[in-house]
Amino acid sequence: MTDETYYLVDDCPATLIPAGDAVVLEKGSPVSINQALGGSVTVSTPNGLFRIEQEDVAKIGAAAEKFLQSQLAASDADAPVMEGPYSEAQAWHVLKSCFDPEIPVNIVDLGLIYSLQSQETTGGKYKVDVQMTLTAQGCGMGPTIAADAKEKLEALAGVDFANVQIVWDPPWNPRMISDAGKAKLGLE
Repeated sequence: MTDETYYLVDDCPATLIPAGDAVVLEKGSPVSINQALGGSVTVSTPNGLFRIEQEDVAKIGAAAEKFLQSQLAASDADAPVMEGPYSEAQAWHVLKSCFDPEIPVNIVDLGLIYSLQSQETTGGKYKVDVQMTLTAQGCGMGPTIAADAKEKLEALAGVDFANVQIVWDPPWNPRMISDAGKAKLGLE
């Protein structure tokens, strides 16, 4: 995304990619920004890749924060309207705002979402069940990506509860990537 190196102005909570471990990057650590999508930022450091949540981007520094907020705002511009009656189309759209922190393609276009089913509950809201997979079984970021999907689905006004389950059958392969995802990755 940018070749510029920034130095953290404060200790910063982060998630180690791909292990998924919670860590703290120390003040003064050098970081380079790889991507800012779906409400988080992926940075590279001499010690590897890390995911930083949107609420912590100020810890990267004022210059980086201004740049990142504009990048994150641009990715939020395609966010669905969260009000009004629930629809599965709305749920699919909100899942397109979830990203693998290593790949700049949303989880729907990556072919990671195998199914989405909605069931109306007694209160007139919906329970949403999602089955998804990951690009690799050893990816420790799975729980983080699934939690993002759950959080964003439950933010929809008509959703009472979302259950996001990671499954491995069928195994994911690159042929599952949508045409839009392939174009983004330069695979066409």
